[in-house]
Formats: sequence, C-alpha cells, structure tokens
Amino acid sequence: MSEKGCCDSVGECFFDYHTSKILVIRSKKVGTLNRFTQALVIAYVIGYVCVLKKGYQDTDTVLSSVSTKVKGIALTNTSELGERIWDVADYIIPPQEDGSFFVLTNMIITPNQTQSKCAENPTPASICTSHRDCKRGFNDARGDGVRTGRCVDYNDTVKSCEVLSWCPLEKIVEPPNPPLLADAENFTVLIKNSIRYPKFNFNKRNILPNVNSSYLTQCVFSRKTDPDCPIFRLKDIVEEANEDFQTMAVHGGVMGVQILWDCDLDMPQSWCVPRYTFRRLDNKDPENNVAPGYNFRFAKYYKDSDGTETRTLIKGYGIRFDVLVFGQAGKFNIIPTLLNIGAGLALLGLVNVICDWIVLTFMTRKQHYKEQKYTYVDDYGLLSNEET
Repeated sequence: MSEKGCCDSVGECFFDYHTSKILVIRSKKVGTLNRFTQALVIAYVIGYVCVLKKGYQDTDTVLSSVSTKVKGIALTNTSELGERIWDVADYIIPPQEDGSFFVLTNMIITPNQTQSKCAENPTPASICTSHRDCKRGFNDARGDGVRTGRCVDYNDTVKSCEVLSWCPLEKIVEPPNPPLLADAENFTVLIKNSIRYPKFNFNKRNILPNVNSSYLTQCVFSRKTDPDCPIFRLKDIVEEANEDFQTMAVHGGVMGVQILWDCDLDMPQSWCVPRYTFRRLDNKDPENNVAPGYNFRFAKYYKDSDGTETRTLIKGYGIRFDVLVFGQAGKFNIIPTLLNIGAGLALLGLVNVICDWIVLTFMTRKQHYKEQKYTYVDDYGLLSNEET
C-alpha cells in the first residue's frame, strides 16, 4: 500500500461520523422483550428507589444523648453482712456512666480485712515446702501481695508463701447460686433519650408529648399496653433478649438496649417515635465459657476507734446495660430527586442497547436486522467525482 493510500484510509476512519437510525421492528417477540425490560426499569426506579429507599429525600444521621435513673430495693441476709437493705446508692456502680448503667446482682464478700501478713492462696506458684521457696520482696502481678520470705501453713495439709496484704485474703470460690440480689429483676430504669437531626433542625425525646407526670409514675414498658413508656423493668429487658434473668445474674453479663429513630420528616412529627429492641452483647458460647459474665472488685473502708483501718472487699457480679441509639431522618430535597430521575432515564436508555444486542445476536433473522440496522454512506467517492 502506497503512503498516500495509507493516509487516505486513516483520514477516512478519523472523519467517520455515526448518527442514529430509527429501525422499527414489527415483531411480537422483540416488542414484548422491549416493554418487559422497560417495565422492570420503571418498577425499579419507582418501587425501589423512590418508594422503598425514598430516593427523593435528603438524609441526616442522629445525634443523641442518654441519661438513666434506676429504682428498686432488695433485701439480703448473709453470714458476712447479716440482714441488709440494698438501695440505689448501693447497687448502682458507678452512679452515672455515659450511655450505660451497671446493676449489682451477686457478690463474694470478704469482711474485716486489715493490712497484715497471711498465707497466700495456694497456687502452683505459691505452694512451698521451705522458706527457700519464697523469695522475700517478690511481687507477682497475679498474686495476693508482697512475699515476706517465709513459708507458713495455709491449712493442716498445705503450705504457701506468706505475703503482706489485705488479710484475710479473698477466697477463690464460685459466686452464690441463686444470686444474692435476686430481687434486682424487679428494679426499674427510666431511660431519657434526646435526639437531634441538625441538618433539618429537628429535636425530639423519647418522653413523648402524650406522656404526662401521672402516667410516668405508674407505667412500665410493654409492647402491647404501654409501648411509649420510657420506664423498663430489668427482667423484661433480659427476657426480651430470650435470656433468663436469674441465670444471668449469677455471673453477670452485658445487655444492649437499642433505640431506633427512623423518621420521615415529610410526614407529621408525631409519627417520629422510638423503637426499642433488646439483645445480649457479651459472649454466651457454651463451648467457650472461660471467664464468663461481668465482674469487678471494690471495697468499703472503715477506721476503728484506735485508728486501725479495715475494709470490706466485694467482688461484684452484675449486668451492664448499654443504651445504643441509631437512626436516620429523611426529608424531600430537589437535588436527590433530580439525580435519581436522571439515573432512571439513563437506565431506560440502556433498554434499547440490551434489546439491540439480543436482536442482533440471538434472533433467527439477525443477519437481516443487521443489514437494516447499519447503512454505510461513502461520501469520499462523491467528492472525488465532483472534483474531477
């Protein structure tokens, strides 16, 4: 091929111009396929994008604050403390947390501890046979105190290293079953939740306008009778999560109180109400039950008349309730509306592409359709003749 011929071919390809040609195919098969595909696109845009997903709305995520107030009284009678009444100041530890609260349900009590010397609890690392086995001043992070260097009797059969610690030491035992504060299942909690959608300048709280003071003093949340009441009985929360309160109270656990605020702000504000769900958050796998539940230690300190400091050590087990707030609000906005309409029109444009591909690839008369679909007009030859 000459250099001139090559340049002409490149020029012809470069200056090709493609324009649409309307080809009307009178075929029941092709027509049905076209209308069916269009119907699918329209159903998707109207049904899914506009109605279900509310594609005509602008959205905002919720900002939230939560405060809680627990009420209830329990009675215990133990050998360590005797008969005792427990109120909110005793079993809510700490008094306030951010979006959660802890209720004491069970405990191991070690009373009258003083700073003194005693035999360490027997473990493979603390059992000894002579003073040489106990290094003076050694401090094991998992031990009970600082060793004095002496090997002493723990009981009639076992010797262990002596430590300087709070004595008598806490015994390594399982928590009481049934739990000491079994009455905690009847405690109630008032959950106050305020939410805001800043983009729409919308505020609301879960104590709804129809709830007055007299109703609030006597209501308890129930899905059937009192779905708007913000006061919950602890047993009801646990049972809604398909758990047994008394079983859970022995070792403790973590519960989630989920509040969902999904609001359509194109509708009346009274329709924007919270939805409550409950679930257990900590692991309750029977095949992996190492360190189950939820517990920690705290102490109450006293001083005798002679100035001797004593304390009561409590290993507390209980249920931690985490209040989790989720939500999204939507309101009509012209920008997302136009964007979704444009996306729908673009999808409708794809219908012709899909139908063309099927017609020109799979139909029995595909060759005939190709001949009718594509027409080539060579204007270069006409120009050459005119010049000559």
